[in-house]
Amino acid sequence: MGVPGPFPGSPGRPDAPVPDREEVDRALERLGAEYEAIETSLLALQDHAGRRLLEGAELSGTTKERWAAAERSITVLWSLFDAYTAALESARELRERRRWPSAEDLAELTELLHGEGVTVPGAAAADGTPEDGPARPGERFSLEGLVARINGLYARSLDVIVAADAVWSALPARIDLLSAELQRTRSLAHSVGVRPGEHPAGDDLERITEELLRLRERVIADPLAFWVSSSTGSSAPGGGRPDTGRYDRAARALEDIRREVAAVLDVRQDAERRLMQLRDVLSRADRTLTEARQARGEVLAKIAASEVPAVSGPSTALHEQLAAAADYRRRAQWHRLSPLLDSLEERAEDELHRARESLTAVTAPLAVRAELRGRLDAYRAKLARHGLAADPLLTERYDLARRMLWSAPCDLRAAEQAVWRYQQAAAEALVPQQQEGRGES
Repeated sequence: MGVPGPFPGSPGRPDAPVPDREEVDRALERLGAEYEAIETSLLALQDHAGRRLLEGAELSGTTKERWAAAERSITVLWSLFDAYTAALESARELRERRRWPSAEDLAELTELLHGEGVTVPGAAAADGTPEDGPARPGERFSLEGLVARINGLYARSLDVIVAADAVWSALPARIDLLSAELQRTRSLAHSVGVRPGEHPAGDDLERITEELLRLRERVIADPLAFWVSSSTGSSAPGGGRPDTGRYDRAARALEDIRREVAAVLDVRQDAERRLMQLRDVLSRADRTLTEARQARGEVLAKIAASEVPAVSGPSTALHEQLAAAADYRRRAQWHRLSPLLDSLEERAEDELHRARESLTAVTAPLAVRAELRGRLDAYRAKLARHGLAADPLLTERYDLARRMLWSAPCDLRAAEQAVWRYQQAAAEALVPQQQEGRGES
């Protein structure tokens, strides 16, 4: 609603000339347009859906206090509007007395239109805007001041109505949708054993259910407690947004539970395959450990002066947990099976890796002996190609190294030295032939 501008020749300017007929007519036309705008705004305020909701709601807290003040302001608004209407009608009646008003008529019209000649009831005057300060009963206003008072009260009243309506439009419907989703999630969770007292997610579902109930009750009773005023400093009614913080936290918590329940469902659908894979991995780990223990006995019998690490037995704890997992599956306790399978799969792979490392560590001396045997035979073949296999020194060193490598228990350190001496002798024997070959070429 706009505020009419000052008129020439007002009492605030005693030295100014009295306005003429055209100026008075223009002022009346502006005030008439202002009247139409005020009436339209007040009727729209009266019919606003948020106002009807506030009137029928059982309010509490901030909303109850602010709506009580707004109701008083709305009552005052109509009183002020009635005073404005009466003053405007009086001015129009005076103007319509004569087609060409006299100087006295123009002076009286000027006082009516711009002077502080409008008296309002004490209750109406006392309920002005904070900027107006306390008003005296029967205080007099100019039409311009009256419109300013109406604008202030209208803005404050509309701000309460718009803010409450915005919260009611935004939050309860969203809370209801989230509650419906919560009920679907709860039903699905119960079907897979995610229940209060049995699974943390079941307890979380109960907490979210209670939170949504409390939140909806509070939003309905005190919507303005969930209103955040605009940070831009705008004074326009309804400047701000609904505070959805509590709702958003509940929605995020429910989404986390939905993901957890989905994971439990995946476990139910894939449990047998995962259990079979776990049995296979642990079986391979057990077989590998058995092979490592057998290999250790062979190494101790065939290799001397070598430190052979001990080999542990199968993991009893893993087998017990695997049996527990199978029991959970039989009892359809999917919420317990899910984390157990995740843990078992990781630990079973670690167990297989440990078994393989044990086998490698235990059989390392046999691998060294095999490498030395291969190296000895390779040099023997090379010497034979050059016709040097029958050399007495080479034969002696070959036989010594071979006896060490093919005897039990084998002293790997001594055998390695014997092979090295045979390599040295073979290399020295091959030098003349290599030089002879270069000379011929």
